[in-house]
Amino acid sequence: MKALVWHGKQDIRYETMPDPEIEDGRDAIIKVTSCAICGSDLHLFHNFMPGMKPGDIVGHETMGEVVDVGKGNKALKVGDRIVVPFTIWCGECHQCKRGNYSVCERSNRNAKLAELAFGHTTAGLFGYTHLTGGYPGGQAEYLRVPMADTTHIKVPDHFTDEQALFLSDILPTGWQAAVWCDIEPEDTVAIWGAGPVGQMAIRSAVLLGAKQVIAIDFLPERLSMAAAAGAITINPGEESVKDRLNELTDNMGPDKCIDAVGMESHSQILPEHLYDRTKQSLMMETDRPHVLREMMLMCRPGGVLAVAGVYGGVLDKIPFGALMNKGLTLRTGQTHVNRWTDELIELIDEGALDPSFVITHTEPLANGPQMYPTFESRKDNCIKVVLKPGQEAA
Repeated sequence: MKALVWHGKQDIRYETMPDPEIEDGRDAIIKVTSCAICGSDLHLFHNFMPGMKPGDIVGHETMGEVVDVGKGNKALKVGDRIVVPFTIWCGECHQCKRGNYSVCERSNRNAKLAELAFGHTTAGLFGYTHLTGGYPGGQAEYLRVPMADTTHIKVPDHFTDEQALFLSDILPTGWQAAVWCDIEPEDTVAIWGAGPVGQMAIRSAVLLGAKQVIAIDFLPERLSMAAAAGAITINPGEESVKDRLNELTDNMGPDKCIDAVGMESHSQILPEHLYDRTKQSLMMETDRPHVLREMMLMCRPGGVLAVAGVYGGVLDKIPFGALMNKGLTLRTGQTHVNRWTDELIELIDEGALDPSFVITHTEPLANGPQMYPTFESRKDNCIKVVLKPGQEAA
């Protein structure tokens, strides 16, 4: 089969790889019909996440048709059309029984390695470093889905791939962040980052009844997309985030804040920017936490911070005193995808939400290596890339 394969920093290749096979009775093999490049894939592209090895297949937003099923898998059959959640979960451990699928205790086959990094293991993830199991990803013609009797979402027949694909990650990730905010009718919700996850969080906050949603980003095309959903927009390159947030909240600050950026955030404050870039380049910190710092300082006392952006390691100069003394609640974590599936499918079915709005580029899988830098640089107003295995490259 053909797949997108990681070979190092900014080196993704379209290569022939062995076809996946059934390895366990709970497995399924799917023929991929659509997959996508996620913002967190760029952390791999830049080699900021530890645990990648040359030859790893990348990608964790995937859907397709079941073509083979293990003997122990009674939930799926050949011909079923499914979305594959990026989190692999067993359905049997203590965490899965509580709905905490992204911290499944059994699905990470490199659990000892994860314990060294995080203190305890987290769930296995598709295409996302050997810290999370080293599972081949879904930017490929075929994908083996372990624990597939639980790790799947059956797609309604009348849904297009474009409506269903983002149930794998960015839609439930944005939704979970908004749910974590415990939004009340008079709340102002500020969202840092108007990329794909931020766009989903914006629409989720609106659907959950926020009085005012504010989107913060540098890119005009992203801000235009956010404004189309009813968000007030702030461009940090053109105005002070602090001053504008205070103006919009009678100097109280937003009630709830969402970080939809993660470990590669950029600061307009030159000393802070240089400090983080220097420490990161010297491996004295792994992540650039500008957005976390700003949220802790900007949020109204008693408010909630929800972190949907991915962080990988060690941060520096976090104003924890502001977090503690202002009584802020901080909620974080990879997404418990299947916890939110039913209500999100209902919203799509009712027409309240169509996730396909975020797609700006659809390309053959073979064009994936050139679409990574396009997505990374936001060239051609690129916000979200969907890849189609089987389509011929132009």
